[in-house]
Amino acid sequence: MLRPGTFALTALLAALSAIAPLTTDMYLPSLPDIARQLGASTPQVQLTISAYLIAFAVGQIFYGPVSDRHGRKPVLIVALALYCLASLACALSTSVEMLIVARFFQGLGGCGGIVLARAIVRDLYAGARAGRELSLIGSVMALAPVLAPVAGGILQSGFGWRSIFVTLVIAGLIGSAIVWLLLPETLRERAAEPVSPSSMFTSYRAVARNPAYLAYLGLATASYAGLFAWISGASFVLQNLYGLSPFSFGFAFAVGSVGYMTGATLAARLVMRLGLDGMMGVGSVTLAIGGLAMVAAIALGFATAASLVLPVAVYLAGLGMVLPQAIAGAMTPFPERAGAASSLLGFVQQSVAALSGALTGWLLGANAWPLAAIVATMGCATLVIWLSTRRLRASVAKH
Repeated sequence: MLRPGTFALTALLAALSAIAPLTTDMYLPSLPDIARQLGASTPQVQLTISAYLIAFAVGQIFYGPVSDRHGRKPVLIVALALYCLASLACALSTSVEMLIVARFFQGLGGCGGIVLARAIVRDLYAGARAGRELSLIGSVMALAPVLAPVAGGILQSGFGWRSIFVTLVIAGLIGSAIVWLLLPETLRERAAEPVSPSSMFTSYRAVARNPAYLAYLGLATASYAGLFAWISGASFVLQNLYGLSPFSFGFAFAVGSVGYMTGATLAARLVMRLGLDGMMGVGSVTLAIGGLAMVAAIALGFATAASLVLPVAVYLAGLGMVLPQAIAGAMTPFPERAGAASSLLGFVQQSVAALSGALTGWLLGANAWPLAAIVATMGCATLVIWLSTRRLRASVAKH
């Protein structure tokens, strides 16, 4: 069995958390080809992203409270099984409508990994120590958006888009086997009440009434929304507007994603010294700088992939500093409701991300202005939230 504090457990939790970026980023190089082969429009193909994100958000409402009652491990195994079946349906899709539905169920299964990974971290750690663990998970997890588009570009070029979903089925089966054989049950005290709509509402109301939780929720949500604007728009902007091939796009997207790995790695090293708030402050400034640099690049007439990728790398470095600390801060007050706190945060975060991605796809046309504007807005909003809620978070933390 994997023991707390070991890199092996951290790596497994990172892999579970990486389901979302892996499932989204790996098939990004294939979006134009999927549109051609299935006879779909760009907005229809964009819906395969939005459907996944909506399901990923909605599904999180249930996993947390159910795992608070029945344990993390059995609920996680069920979630991974659903993910594998839905990924197989994606590979076998014969129309864009079938792919959209399959992606929805893929999101329902995939969201269990990240909800339960966060709940397991809160079962084992608290405060800055939880922030450090989530940052370590983030730095390992960041390999997914770095490697996924590269791997996706290779699979797309060599075997076509269906091979990407077959690969996800295999990855899901391997993950399920490791969880079944090696993951211990971390829930110490199970919720007394049976899971019901009223008990779930009670848990969520208790969590949402905490003002510090709402402040951390705002930080996590705004910063994350900028990421999904980039995910939704990058493939069409870099390939259709800037002329990159699927393979070149995979590398360009991976270069941007290195920023997240860098930010999360720095946060893991510095958060015990700077604290959650100090680390989020550095990250919030970095997010705003990255977003505004993206706007400046377009305003100055730069038309190369690097002019977008490098500012995004800065933005994602800020995200790597902010997101793990915001999650840790949000969940620290709720050791007895770690699953519910994780679920509510994930639901709001993913819902806003889905809207951000859909808005980006809807607005994109002959230039990259919509993408840059939304990324910059989210970066600046994160900084404003951090500045305006510092006293609130500090006062609640003292009680």
